[in-house]
Amino acid sequence: MKNLLKILSLLTIAGFILTSCEGPMGPQGPAGTNGTNGTNGTNGKDGKDANETCKLCHNKTIVEAVAIEFEHSLHATGTAYEEGTRNSCAPCHSHQGFLNVVTKATPATFTGPDAAGKYVNNYITEASALNLPGGIGCFTCHSALHTNYAGTEFTPLATTAAVKMTMWGAAKEINFTKTDGNLCAKCHQPRPVTATTGNVIDYSKLISDPTTAYALSSIGYRTGVHYGAQGAMAAGVGAIEFGTDYTQSAHVTGAACTTCHMASPTGMAGGHSFTAAGNFKGCNATGCHTTMSATNATFTAAKADVTALLASLATKINAAGGGNNIIDPATGYFNIYDSGSNPAGYWKTGTATPTFPGVTNAQFGAILNYQLVLRGGGAGVHNYPYIKKLLENTIAAI
Repeated sequence: MKNLLKILSLLTIAGFILTSCEGPMGPQGPAGTNGTNGTNGTNGKDGKDANETCKLCHNKTIVEAVAIEFEHSLHATGTAYEEGTRNSCAPCHSHQGFLNVVTKATPATFTGPDAAGKYVNNYITEASALNLPGGIGCFTCHSALHTNYAGTEFTPLATTAAVKMTMWGAAKEINFTKTDGNLCAKCHQPRPVTATTGNVIDYSKLISDPTTAYALSSIGYRTGVHYGAQGAMAAGVGAIEFGTDYTQSAHVTGAACTTCHMASPTGMAGGHSFTAAGNFKGCNATGCHTTMSATNATFTAAKADVTALLASLATKINAAGGGNNIIDPATGYFNIYDSGSNPAGYWKTGTATPTFPGVTNAQFGAILNYQLVLRGGGAGVHNYPYIKKLLENTIAAI
């Protein structure tokens, strides 16, 4: 047994040796030569150095600041785009709607009458732009940004053209000397009051025929100029101008919306927050003022004066209600019952009681002026001389 194991071990070792060893290597041939190098290719054209221009805006300091400021603006946090799916609202309440009327140069006119005696308000967004309308953002106002990536294109604006007012069917326009304000006024302008025919009413009759009962349109809770009165009041145009002797503030030619509303930020005001509340850097940096502040006597006196005149006008308008308000002094809305929007409204329309007593042409014009000044914001400081005279003349007219 032991001899058998020895024989098997020897055979295994021998097999390993036989399979692991090779014979002697033969002589190696000479090494080959390397091929000839090819001709160098032509140098490509240098690309644009986008990095140097991009970083002027795309850096932590600028981009983060703008983003934070915009987050606190009413463009980003308010209800500005909630009506963006209606073609009559989309021109101001959606990104695509605004760019549609800008790029198409949509007129603010009314056309008609047709065979049925109806008119059409042309200032609407095309149906194709109502798909995914989107909220207001950077490219709403800066629609031409990033077209050539040049160092001169960082603040292109979607439009700076004079604004034909939709309230007046394009018969009047807002046109600031510093035309960047026209971009703001494109949306921050009052809406028209329309008759049952669809045509804008003849506002001149509110002045020329003051004592006649108002019948140019129906009257409901929301009748009026809507909210966008800021541009018209700052420019001093578009109100129902009773009387004479109107003058304009130096703001109309010496400033624009951006001067104060996009001034260097202080706290939560300025920059892309678009609010000027408590921030007077724009006022004191334009060559117009030097010591303007929240306690400046000129500032406080103007606000107090306009606030008092507004209160007097509301009192005189509401006297027609015999103890029940015609309008809500806080909002300018008519005190008329609306099941969805104003269930607490006192007056009723149609056959329900108490029936709305109606107003004269002059009173209706006064209500439009009240809405324009109240919703124009700033308690009159945008255009104090014009607004003061407007309120004084309106009070005298009714």
